[in-house]
Amino acid sequence: MPLPILILGYGPAGRAAADRLIAERRPIRVAQRSRPADLPADIPFVSTDALDADSVRRACADCAQIVIALGFPYDGKIWRDAWPRAMRNVLEAAKSANARVVFVDNLYMHGPQTAPLVETMALTSFGVKPAVRADITRLWRSASQAGDVRFAALRAPDFYGPGVGNSQLGDAAFGALAKGRAATFAVSPDMPHDLAYVPDLGRAVVTLLDAPDDCFGQAWNAPCAPTRNLREIFTLGAVALGVAPKLRVLPAWSLAPLSLFVPILGELREMSFQWDRPYLVDASKFSKRFWSDATPFETGAPATALSFKRLAAKAA
Repeated sequence: MPLPILILGYGPAGRAAADRLIAERRPIRVAQRSRPADLPADIPFVSTDALDADSVRRACADCAQIVIALGFPYDGKIWRDAWPRAMRNVLEAAKSANARVVFVDNLYMHGPQTAPLVETMALTSFGVKPAVRADITRLWRSASQAGDVRFAALRAPDFYGPGVGNSQLGDAAFGALAKGRAATFAVSPDMPHDLAYVPDLGRAVVTLLDAPDDCFGQAWNAPCAPTRNLREIFTLGAVALGVAPKLRVLPAWSLAPLSLFVPILGELREMSFQWDRPYLVDASKFSKRFWSDATPFETGAPATALSFKRLAAKAA
């Protein structure tokens, strides 16, 4: 019987990868602090603290591959401590288990840019969260170059989709609209911005899990639908709901005072470079090697909006 694939973290990206692997009847194991309520009963689970090396080693034991789909609270102070510790723990566990690793990553490590983001761009020292992502990139690169681990990073911009509440198109956008309220955007809804559809991320994770070893030791930008802006995507979802695309935008000057009451707004200020200019991702490397038919927004936006409508109806 083939060794299982460990899904470390069962947030939207981890769940999307797990769903695809389960549909293909492939053995998986899920690990995080507590068992997800929606994890099928027949899927093995191991309680794991990503910040505890022994805990991670036990979770990874006897696994063929590891998917890092972890998430930590969106707080720079927490990231500065947690991400390097978690990455070192997984790298050591993967080395011990001789398991390949696919890391669901973002694109923060490049910092502010004006050109489309490509895998070869330099690592940044900007800010806290971008600098942390650059630091953990150096960790896995070093381990990979030393031959300690076979590691591939799947880099994606902001993502959206059914079940993705913490997204610019999540709870505060489609979630609010599904409840009859206006959406609230803390960023510009009119700037061209690439987004990844979370089921596509699951597909891309499995693509790399199935890829030969020559695809490891490097990063891959995930394919996205042709670039739109948030207002256009939001409107597609509103049409599916049969309502007007009601939205309000928080002015940039308001984020500082509002962050006293909503801390995440303070964290977003550091990331304003993602929204004060076009934010474009060059995924041609992935597309040439694998596939490029990312889900169009005409499909993804309605599916996402309708998923929030179903959640609102269930909660009513």
